[in-house]
Amino acid sequence: MKFISRSEEFVLLAVLYLQEEAYGVAIRNQLRKMTGQSWAFGAVFVTLNRLEKKKMLESKLADPTPRRGGKSKRIYTLTAEGLEELSRIRKIQQAAWKSVAVSNPQR
Repeated sequence: MKFISRSEEFVLLAVLYLQEEAYGVAIRNQLRKMTGQSWAFGAVFVTLNRLEKKKMLESKLADPTPRRGGKSKRIYTLTAEGLEELSRIRKIQQAAWKSVAVSNPQR
Protein backbone atom coordinates (compact mmCIF):
# COMPACT_ATOMS: atom_id res chain seq x y z
CA MET A 1 0.00 0.00 0.00
CA LYS A 2 1.42 3.37 -1.01
CA PHE A 3 0.42 6.56 0.77
CA ILE A 4 0.47 10.14 -0.41
CA SER A 5 2.36 12.64 1.73
CA ARG A 6 0.65 14.81 4.33
CA SER A 7 1.30 17.91 2.20
CA GLU A 8 -0.33 16.17 -0.79
CA GLU A 9 -3.31 15.32 1.39
CA PHE A 10 -3.70 18.95 2.50
CA VAL A 11 -3.43 20.21 -1.09
CA LEU A 12 -6.13 17.76 -2.22
CA LEU A 13 -8.33 18.92 0.66
CA ALA A 14 -7.77 22.58 -0.25
CA VAL A 15 -8.73 21.90 -3.88
CA LEU A 16 -11.82 20.00 -2.73
CA TYR A 17 -12.83 22.88 -0.46
CA LEU A 18 -12.24 25.61 -3.05
CA GLN A 19 -13.98 23.82 -5.95
CA GLU A 20 -14.01 26.11 -9.03
CA GLU A 21 -11.87 28.71 -7.23
CA ALA A 22 -8.92 26.31 -6.78
CA TYR A 23 -5.98 28.17 -8.31
CA GLY A 24 -2.46 28.68 -6.95
CA VAL A 25 -2.87 31.71 -4.70
CA ALA A 26 -6.28 30.62 -3.38
CA ILE A 27 -4.93 27.12 -2.65
CA ARG A 28 -1.96 28.59 -0.78
CA ASN A 29 -4.27 30.84 1.26
CA GLN A 30 -6.57 27.91 2.07
CA LEU A 31 -3.58 25.82 3.15
CA ARG A 32 -2.56 28.61 5.53
CA LYS A 33 -6.10 28.71 6.98
CA MET A 34 -6.24 24.91 7.35
CA THR A 35 -2.83 24.41 8.92
CA GLY A 36 -1.98 27.73 10.54
CA GLN A 37 1.36 27.57 8.72
CA SER A 38 2.80 29.58 5.85
CA TRP A 39 3.32 27.63 2.61
CA ALA A 40 5.91 28.66 0.03
CA PHE A 41 4.56 29.09 -3.49
CA GLY A 42 7.19 26.66 -4.75
CA ALA A 43 6.09 23.97 -2.32
CA VAL A 44 2.45 24.39 -3.36
CA PHE A 45 3.17 24.26 -7.09
CA VAL A 46 5.56 21.32 -6.83
CA THR A 47 2.87 19.42 -4.92
CA LEU A 48 0.17 20.40 -7.44
CA ASN A 49 2.35 19.15 -10.30
CA ARG A 50 3.13 15.90 -8.48
CA LEU A 51 -0.59 15.29 -7.85
CA GLU A 52 -1.36 15.91 -11.52
CA LYS A 53 1.27 13.34 -12.51
CA LYS A 54 -0.33 10.89 -10.08
CA LYS A 55 -3.70 11.58 -11.82
CA MET A 56 -5.30 12.87 -8.59
CA LEU A 57 -5.72 16.39 -9.98
CA GLU A 58 -6.45 17.91 -13.35
CA SER A 59 -5.93 21.51 -14.37
CA LYS A 60 -7.05 23.85 -17.10
CA LEU A 61 -6.49 27.48 -17.93
CA ALA A 62 -9.44 29.76 -17.22
CA ASP A 63 -10.34 32.58 -19.55
CA PRO A 64 -7.99 35.58 -19.25
CA THR A 65 -9.29 38.49 -17.21
CA PRO A 66 -8.49 42.21 -17.46
CA ARG A 67 -7.92 42.27 -13.69
CA ARG A 68 -4.94 39.94 -14.15
CA GLY A 69 -3.58 41.90 -17.10
CA GLY A 70 -4.92 39.39 -19.59
CA LYS A 71 -3.36 36.41 -17.84
CA SER A 72 -5.23 33.17 -17.24
CA LYS A 73 -5.49 31.33 -13.93
CA ARG A 74 -4.73 27.62 -13.83
CA ILE A 75 -7.72 26.02 -12.12
CA TYR A 76 -7.26 22.64 -10.43
CA THR A 77 -9.97 20.03 -9.96
CA LEU A 78 -9.98 16.78 -8.05
CA THR A 79 -10.21 13.62 -10.16
CA ALA A 80 -12.11 10.50 -9.14
CA GLU A 81 -8.75 9.00 -8.12
CA GLY A 82 -7.99 12.00 -5.92
CA LEU A 83 -11.35 11.85 -4.20
CA GLU A 84 -10.97 8.10 -3.71
CA GLU A 85 -7.52 8.61 -2.18
CA LEU A 86 -8.85 11.19 0.29
CA SER A 87 -11.63 8.81 1.29
CA ARG A 88 -9.16 5.94 1.74
CA ILE A 89 -6.83 8.07 3.88
CA ARG A 90 -9.72 9.26 6.04
CA LYS A 91 -10.85 5.67 6.73
CA ILE A 92 -7.30 4.56 7.56
CA GLN A 93 -6.74 7.53 9.90
CA GLN A 94 -10.05 6.99 11.69
CA ALA A 95 -9.26 3.31 12.21
CA ALA A 96 -5.76 4.12 13.44
CA TRP A 97 -6.98 6.78 15.90
CA LYS A 98 -9.62 4.40 17.27
CA SER A 99 -6.88 1.97 18.26
CA VAL A 100 -4.91 4.63 20.15
CA ALA A 101 -5.72 5.87 23.63
CA VAL A 102 -6.20 9.61 23.21
CA SER A 103 -5.85 10.52 26.87
CA ASN A 104 -2.57 11.90 28.16
CA PRO A 105 -0.56 8.89 29.35
CA GLN A 106 1.02 9.11 32.80
CA ARG A 107 4.74 8.42 32.74
